[in-house]
Amino acid sequence: MVKISKKNIGIIIVDEDNTPNPDEFSLVLTKTEDEFQLQKGMYVLVSTLEGDVIASVSNVYKTNRYFSSPSAVRAYETSGKTLASIFPADRWEHIIAKAKPLGILTEIGIQRLLYPVSPGETVYIPDNEILAKFLGLEKTNGLNLGAINQHNINVNLNLTRFLQKHAAILAISGAGKSYAVSVIKKNYYQEKKTQGRVSAILFDIHGEYKGLGAEESQLRKHVEIFPGAVIQFATSSLSSRQFAIYQPQITSAQTRELSKILSKMYHERVKKGETYLIKDIINELELDEQINVRSKEALIGWLFSLEETRLFGAAEYPSLQDILKPGKLVIFDLSEFTSLKLKQMIVSYILFRIFNLRKKNQVPPSTIIIEEAHQLCPDARLELAISKSIIETIAREGRKFFTSLILVSQRPVKLSTTALSQCNTHVIMKILNPYDLDFIGRSSEGIDRATLNAITGLGVGEAVIVGNAVNHPIFVKIRERRTKTMETQSLEESAKSYES
Repeated sequence: MVKISKKNIGIIIVDEDNTPNPDEFSLVLTKTEDEFQLQKGMYVLVSTLEGDVIASVSNVYKTNRYFSSPSAVRAYETSGKTLASIFPADRWEHIIAKAKPLGILTEIGIQRLLYPVSPGETVYIPDNEILAKFLGLEKTNGLNLGAINQHNINVNLNLTRFLQKHAAILAISGAGKSYAVSVIKKNYYQEKKTQGRVSAILFDIHGEYKGLGAEESQLRKHVEIFPGAVIQFATSSLSSRQFAIYQPQITSAQTRELSKILSKMYHERVKKGETYLIKDIINELELDEQINVRSKEALIGWLFSLEETRLFGAAEYPSLQDILKPGKLVIFDLSEFTSLKLKQMIVSYILFRIFNLRKKNQVPPSTIIIEEAHQLCPDARLELAISKSIIETIAREGRKFFTSLILVSQRPVKLSTTALSQCNTHVIMKILNPYDLDFIGRSSEGIDRATLNAITGLGVGEAVIVGNAVNHPIFVKIRERRTKTMETQSLEESAKSYES
């Protein structure tokens, strides 16, 4: 329970809205505005015999009995004399606040408040230690996203609670989604094994994170960037099912025929330490006289189409087993590709490989950050969503193998419902689209209508965190980045640069 030495700011009152009740209470501020400014969104504390009730200020307003009658105010003001010159109106101005109880902190933990606090009880501002404990924040370690400015308290999220059950970062363009790097950065800046380092993989769709590998970047030695043009799949590691994902038109019967060819090549080549290319598969198909002619022609045509992508080689590059290291961030820069299908194929291949390697414990526990997730894991049919299947698989099963997802999107309504529903923590920045807001309201655990309405008014770099990582929704000001992402120019600067 709170100590009497804590700063008291007000007294609980009875008002015409039938408060206090278990869901709300009103308080009158006993301090002057010069002494203390009570703001919407702040946390307050009421000490009871059972424990400390923590509440969030849902609204703040001023009242003055001398200005409660519009007709009287108008009559005095039109007479040439102000009310303040006749009556001591300034003495009757009061600040009233509405607060929503979030729970009660007892000796056995946090409980739901099932009874009202009492009128006349003193209202305090909780100290940082009590507030952090109640909200589920770490004291020092964890992911430092920023601060609750009104209380000057750091928001340090427990790494396991934030990542193990996956997370989503949702915001309109320009609201600050690229701070996702800030979410993970602290882990890759730690150099001591005892601090529990994981590896991270970031799919950069627009080349926003090239600055992390720049000479002046503090994270340069922890970051490795691979342009999309250098990525190659190890053809001999692909199953017939994966080929079918890359070319969804392949029928199940054709997939079985392809599987027979791949099995034959595995025994004849791979077991002897050799490898093969797509053209070798095509040669085997042409020589096989048992396959139906039409199926053979279709398979050969689709395989030629895949070969033209230039993604399929004799060996995997980069070798995921070699580059995924504890405390290291690997960025796949896909910005040079205009084809969404090629981007999805690369993401699909890399995620299949990472997930299989994690099952065998051949790479460290990993966090996968997917920018523009609504493009790579859309709520669409397979031919338009090649990478959707593996992303949904990791969303459902990844936590068992310590493979975590962070989905970053500006259009959550277009995201796979299956994938987003498995993200148990949402970091929501400014969202304006009503369809996206409605979708967030239905898919985010623990978010109420008041919090949802506040999302449209968030500023750049402000966010609300809801879900598994915190005990209650938290509004946070994201801390300033210490590393650069891609340099941005104004329209005027870009135009002048073109003509210079």
